[in-house]
Amino acid sequence: MRTIDGKQLSMAQFRGKVLLIVNVASKCHFTPQYAELVRLNNRLQDEGFAILGFPCNQFAGQEPGDELQIKLFCAMHYGVRFPMFSKIDVNGPQAHPLFEHLKDHGRGFLGTRAIKWNFTKFLVNRDGDVVRRFAPRAKPEAIAPSVEALLVRTH
Repeated sequence: MRTIDGKQLSMAQFRGKVLLIVNVASKCHFTPQYAELVRLNNRLQDEGFAILGFPCNQFAGQEPGDELQIKLFCAMHYGVRFPMFSKIDVNGPQAHPLFEHLKDHGRGFLGTRAIKWNFTKFLVNRDGDVVRRFAPRAKPEAIAPSVEALLVRTH
């Protein structure tokens, strides 16, 4: 995986952690969720939890910036310190393989596969299994109990 800084990062680094993988955007109605994501990450990161952010410009052009602009926006406005990756596609022929896997194993409402909008969230357990998919409207605070249950269950 290529980070927002252009470095290669192996997903193996996250082996054994509970993950929340999110396609994000800077100019989206749901962008304020970054604040809750930061709080959730800060509260649970020492317990084996990580949030991974993947900027995506496939929904109404809501992530038009380059990686540096995205990184600066996230740091300045929300204090994002969780891992952020390079901009990707989550749907279509150029969809990133990680998101193809997430969509295959974490179906949406009524079994849909396609991601409908930015801030779709996938909860992954310590074994790498997709446990649940959350719609963009699902606030990180509301997801916290599901994350905490996985952290408790595996300690």
